[in-house]
Amino acid sequence: MTIRRGFDAVPSALRSAAAVAACLLLVAGAVWLVVYILFKVMALTMAVIAALLLTALVAPVARLMRRLRAPAWAAALSGLLTLLLAVAGSVALAGDQVAGQWRKMSHGLTDGLRRAREQLVEGPLPISERQLDNTVDGLIKAARRASPDPMTSASVAAEAAAAALITMFLLFFMLKDGVRMWGWIMRLVPARHRPKIDAAGRAGWRALVSYVHGIVLIAAADALGIGLALVLIGVPFALPLTLLTFIAAFIPFAGAVIAGAAAVLIAFVSGGLTDALLVLGAVIAVQQAESHLLQPLIMGRSLNLHPVVVVVSVAAGSLLAGVAGAVIAVPVVAVGYRVASVLSAASDDEDPAPAASAAAPDT
Repeated sequence: MTIRRGFDAVPSALRSAAAVAACLLLVAGAVWLVVYILFKVMALTMAVIAALLLTALVAPVARLMRRLRAPAWAAALSGLLTLLLAVAGSVALAGDQVAGQWRKMSHGLTDGLRRAREQLVEGPLPISERQLDNTVDGLIKAARRASPDPMTSASVAAEAAAAALITMFLLFFMLKDGVRMWGWIMRLVPARHRPKIDAAGRAGWRALVSYVHGIVLIAAADALGIGLALVLIGVPFALPLTLLTFIAAFIPFAGAVIAGAAAVLIAFVSGGLTDALLVLGAVIAVQQAESHLLQPLIMGRSLNLHPVVVVVSVAAGSLLAGVAGAVIAVPVVAVGYRVASVLSAASDDEDPAPAASAAAPDT
């Protein structure tokens, strides 16, 4: 009785705040537990996400093969082989160009470093030759200390190879049995929640497909524009740099900076300051065209995410999982936003008296 009287003496606002805080703590604990488990199996988590992204990318190939009356396994295999041939062909072409121009590039690198050293020592900056040598030695030692040991590198390589194999395995069966998998998941959902969960899942999948197709188009446009500029200027390694630009485009904001810096640096080493400035101008022009034309036209309507959300997502993903986290951050946020929007709209549109409706099926 005393406890009850004391509880009644607590203001109602404080009781409501305590209830809300308890609910928030429970939700935060559940989210932390899920994230903890996903990080414990990070290689498997990344493999599943990568398989979903690749399925969204090559699903049109499998769909075309099914329209041509191909069996399900043959359609899935055609999508998988298309992806593998595209990756292997690009790597082979880039590697062949690197091997053919490596000797020339090594001489250009030596001359470029010598010119840069002379400009720093003899230029207006108060840098002596001894200070420059000490700085370079310090950077080399720091890089050696930061480099992983061989055992760690071998372990990481083995995990990456295992994740790649799991990704290819999942990709094949997602292409072959994706519809059946989704139907099996829906059968696990209670019948009264099945329509809205199905609608939310399909909306999230459409958002993922839109993102993947859009980012591939943007990456291809960036790579084509910058690659054409590199060929016209005469920069070595034009094809590898074009491939790097295409891959880096999958990392919003940071990828463009990395690919552009690599192209400018190689242009400076091989052709001097003039070529570097020309490449820098081409990179800036292509990136401006992407930001003001391609991004709003291709990605704006499909994702509907504010740039601040994109930047924060990329930063959080890179802090949590490095480069892989930065790549998957935006599609994960886009799919989550679309699923939450559909679920929220479905909850708002639900009948406020479902029990009464169920009790009178004739009406």
